[in-house]
Amino acid sequence: MTAAIILAAGASTRMGTPKANLPFRGGTFLSHLTARLSAHCNPVITVTGAVALASGRQVFNADWQQGQLSSLQCGLRALPPVDSAIFTLVDHPDPADATIAALLNSMALIAIPVYNGRKGHPVFFQSALIPEFLALPQTASAKEVFRRHIASTEYIPVNDAGVTDDIDDPTALAAFRARTEHA
Repeated sequence: MTAAIILAAGASTRMGTPKANLPFRGGTFLSHLTARLSAHCNPVITVTGAVALASGRQVFNADWQQGQLSSLQCGLRALPPVDSAIFTLVDHPDPADATIAALLNSMALIAIPVYNGRKGHPVFFQSALIPEFLALPQTASAKEVFRRHIASTEYIPVNDAGVTDDIDDPTALAAFRARTEHA
């Protein structure tokens, strides 16, 4: 069983409104991403913080101001026993089904999608790494665990611009909408 964790605890200050609630394809960034991940993963957990969000299964990160690692750790602590997990950011709302499937088919310790030479999200990892993520101090980054295991990482080339989306501000949102409006 592979779980998914959506990190959506930030304040969205550069966007000016909660990114999770941005309209997208008849729902929101969060509802679309949750539905996409739910087709492949169980459970799908959303980590909230600065803003209350309407989502299925969620956990509240009281330390959300500490950054993404604290949210990842919060999500990992909420997981039932799983074989593997993927995590992504709510401002990467549209990974392709084929990308998620390719990640889940990896036998590597870590699998990262790559589009046009750029690494992206979601990121897949085996459950053996969960204790390492949980042991990191709040001042660290999840990238420290990934760096330790670079030799056991599979970089999966994908034809999916969605893995490199990083919609942090209105300019990025406009570019995203222009690209995905007719897709």
